[in-house]
Amino acid sequence: MKTSLLCRAVWALGGVLLLAYVTPVAANVVISGTRVVYPANEREVTIKLDNVGNEPALIQAWVDSGDPDSRADQADAPFLLMPPVVRISPQRSQTLRMTYTHDPLPQDVESVFWLNVLDVPPLPKSTDSNFMQVAYRSRVKVFYRPEGLKGYAEDTPAAVIWTLVANGKGFALRGTNPTEFSASYNKTELVVEGKTYSSKGGMIPARGVSEFPLENLQSRPQGSTSVRYEWLNDYGAAKLAETKLAN
Repeated sequence: MKTSLLCRAVWALGGVLLLAYVTPVAANVVISGTRVVYPANEREVTIKLDNVGNEPALIQAWVDSGDPDSRADQADAPFLLMPPVVRISPQRSQTLRMTYTHDPLPQDVESVFWLNVLDVPPLPKSTDSNFMQVAYRSRVKVFYRPEGLKGYAEDTPAAVIWTLVANGKGFALRGTNPTEFSASYNKTELVVEGKTYSSKGGMIPARGVSEFPLENLQSRPQGSTSVRYEWLNDYGAAKLAETKLAN
């Protein structure tokens, strides 16, 4: 889930409206789950939203193709959400229905999109003076999974081939994914003779390559090396594993 704090600010209704990416804990409305898997043979999938706050919330939802600055009127992914706008009472839930529009997508690999849920809080009861209104946007990945893909999604992290490459500022772990499924990571680490060099998490797309820059590694290490990583399964559960470095 995207967690960078601030994306834009505009003047509205005599106050300041701030749109931000935040963790689910910061928003009143939270998405049930950290990812959406859409099997191609399903007519639709459902997404549960819970308003854990004490105020009603107005929700706007849309799916994009990867642009973190996208807006609902710029939604470019082949999915429809119903309802796209909904009011959720405090301590209540709402289910969104996601439907694939059958626009052409690759049928030999997973495709990845992003679900956006914008949580707009109610206006203050009194608007006699300037006020600050904060709207939180949560984003989670949507995996469109065609029928007949070879293997299983949970086997993908173990199939990734890891190499160490120079990246101009130091070194990075390069993950090459030969499978038809994407692989998501909370973190990746290079372990050299018991010493750990950390990198942030990310995703390696199906049949794709991604690099994870390592912190504080300025020269190519000598001795026994391995890659330790924390990957996420279809349910968002984190699992720790370790494998050999290929070079």
